[in-house]
Amino acid sequence: MTETVVSTTAAGPGTAAAPTAESGPPIPGAPQAPKAKAAPARLRALDGLRLVAALMVAAYHYGGRGGSVTDAWGSSAQLQFPTLHTLFAYGCLGVQIFFVISGFVICMSGWGRSLTSFVASRASRLLPAYWAAVILVTAVFALPVVVYEAVSPSDALVNLTMLQQPLGADRVLGVCWTLWVEIRFYALFAVCVVLPGVNRRRVLMFCAGWLLAAALAQAAHEPLLELVLMPEYAPFFVGGVGLYLVHRDRRDAYAWGLVAAGFLIGQHHAVRDLWNATDPNAFAHRTTFGIVLVVAFGFVAVAAVALGWLNRANWRWLTVAGALTYPFYLVHEHLGWVVIRFLHRGLHVPSAATFALTVAGMLGLAWLLYRFVEKPLTPRLRAVLNRPR
Repeated sequence: MTETVVSTTAAGPGTAAAPTAESGPPIPGAPQAPKAKAAPARLRALDGLRLVAALMVAAYHYGGRGGSVTDAWGSSAQLQFPTLHTLFAYGCLGVQIFFVISGFVICMSGWGRSLTSFVASRASRLLPAYWAAVILVTAVFALPVVVYEAVSPSDALVNLTMLQQPLGADRVLGVCWTLWVEIRFYALFAVCVVLPGVNRRRVLMFCAGWLLAAALAQAAHEPLLELVLMPEYAPFFVGGVGLYLVHRDRRDAYAWGLVAAGFLIGQHHAVRDLWNATDPNAFAHRTTFGIVLVVAFGFVAVAAVALGWLNRANWRWLTVAGALTYPFYLVHEHLGWVVIRFLHRGLHVPSAATFALTVAGMLGLAWLLYRFVEKPLTPRLRAVLNRPR
């Protein structure tokens, strides 16, 4: 890792980041670019891509699915957006795009770092905004005027650990399942790559071994191995890691092999999990071609960043976009329901305007979380975790 600071993150569904050297799913990361690259000081295009992925997920949560958002609108979102609801249904694939970005960023962030530094970077990037979001959503849902049911106090406390999913507690944040995926990726990468020392050969062996082991675990129907190896998400992380190696050396045939394998296996899992044309009760029918196309967009977009094709997209406002993505991702779903209900059913604001105002409101809240939570607390927590023992 060199002295050139690149501020990018993955979120996830996770983690470009706030304008700090330690930014980071869904997910997080504040990596540095290799010296040999003539890239700009910041990979701002990756910041912008993260915001695009987050907005895709928001479109899915507000207008591309049923469930609790139906209560917010007062009727199915299919009726609110008769044409766009089918397009919005593909927005859930923003999570897979986040995972590709996360693979790129975490490999970049871990390069040349000690295990302590890597863990401190990830924890300080993820936790402050996450803790604030959990407390905020719990408090809002506990208000008498809010119709949605809050989780129990005990489950809310468990949510502060980020381990609510494996422990079986109710989730405060609907999107936090993607953070559980990200945490498992971080753990695998830390133990298998960062701890022994990051180098190209070790990264290649880790990624190839992970893909093979994940496929074997799925074939063997071993729940514990599937839990650890995440067959349905591993290809996206591996593809992102491969693209970072391409960023370091675009002639690296093995890295391109990882990218190709990640895409080919990843689109298979995405189609298997999300294709629903045979379900007569589906909110909206996704086609196999549409799913593959969105997955391909994610890989191609990150590849464009890796190859330097988007270096001209170096606008400062993309740094702000990167800073807002993670807190926006955390709060947009459940608090968005509250805003939609207030605007559409309470004030009778038209559907399109309600959608736009809700997104704008959640972006405004994300800025407040960045400015008053992430910006002051992230470097302090990182310093504490990095303190020599």
